[in-house]
Amino acid sequence: CPCPLPHGDCALSRLLRRLLSARRSLEICLFAFSSPQLGHAVRLLHRRGVRVRIVTDAQYMGLQGSQIGLLRHAGIQVRHDQESGYMHHKFAIVDRRTLITGSLNWTTQAIQNNRENVLVMEDAEYVKPFLDEFERIWEEYNPVNYRFF
Repeated sequence: CPCPLPHGDCALSRLLRRLLSARRSLEICLFAFSSPQLGHAVRLLHRRGVRVRIVTDAQYMGLQGSQIGLLRHAGIQVRHDQESGYMHHKFAIVDRRTLITGSLNWTTQAIQNNRENVLVMEDAEYVKPFLDEFERIWEEYNPVNYRFF
């Protein structure tokens, strides 16, 4: 594959393989998302026809290096919080059956330098509460519900 994504056996390549296995849907709920490799993978999935939805933190999505603007520009649906406090979740759900969660923010700093954990589960008992939480937040952060002034 001539793409710029890593192909060896490292933590990032294992995470990318899980994400790129998506065939129908990818729900992402992240505090910070600035990893170019993960952003590229999500855009590839979107171009393949996978329905991608992202929930993120409003304060961090606009920081320099954030992938959120590029993902929105690619046509990916993104919603963000509007209240005080952080939207601090860190999880993704692939095809409504695989949960990826842990301490990892999807940033180059976290991937290359931090001590982080990522847990991947395919047990519906664990996937369902995260999927329910994503849907709840997705509706809560619907722009029609935003308050101005």
